Amino acid sequence: MRRFFVWSALAALIGLILAIGGFWAYQHYYARFQPVTVTRNQAAIQQMLDEASWLSAGGGGEPLYIIGYRDSAAMQRYEREEAPKLRAAGLEVRIIVFARPEREGLAQSTAAERATVAELWLTRDWTLYQRWTATPSNNWTAAGIPAADGSLARGAVVEAGRDFIERLTEALAGEGLGISYPLVIWRDREGYMKACACSDSRSWAFVRDDLNAPDRIGSPTAGAEVAPPAAAPNDG
Repeated sequence: MRRFFVWSALAALIGLILAIGGFWAYQHYYARFQPVTVTRNQAAIQQMLDEASWLSAGGGGEPLYIIGYRDSAAMQRYEREEAPKLRAAGLEVRIIVFARPEREGLAQSTAAERATVAELWLTRDWTLYQRWTATPSNNWTAAGIPAADGSLARGAVVEAGRDFIERLTEALAGEGLGISYPLVIWRDREGYMKACACSDSRSWAFVRDDLNAPDRIGSPTAGAEVAPPAAAPNDG
């Protein structure tokens, strides 16, 4: 009987260890990359997104917002690799950029970046955004763009972008989302607001799946009907 209890306790301990290990693996390798469904402050978040000076190449579909800063390698890669797939799914991709504030007295943005962000918020010039992001940041001088530093009006625009990020972060607090960039926000097919801190590429497939976007351009979206091949001409 004693041996039975010993083996039972050992089996229970092993089962507990396996359960804890399985839960950790699920969280570490899967759950932490999933988007979250926004359950609080949806109306306030939607209003902030609507009022922000977003940039778009057009398209007119349901909007998806990609939020980040110029020197975020993850944002550049996400926009380059994923935005075409999202557009192929019928979405209008809207970009919102901001200039990061100082941290511990150290600047996290350049004068050229701040000038460009202010210009983009004021003009929403998609062509300017394309030129900016196609140019290495070290080579971008913002030539011909009025400076934001030393300008009360343009400096206020830069601060408005930072305030937008701060308010958005506060509104998303409590959703279990660790804010990182790009921050991607959209509504799913049922109209629920979703958010993804998509700095890790392992998150990207979840966004595509939620929106029925293709894994690569040139392949049909999931569930789409594929047209039959055209019949060969009859040369008779």
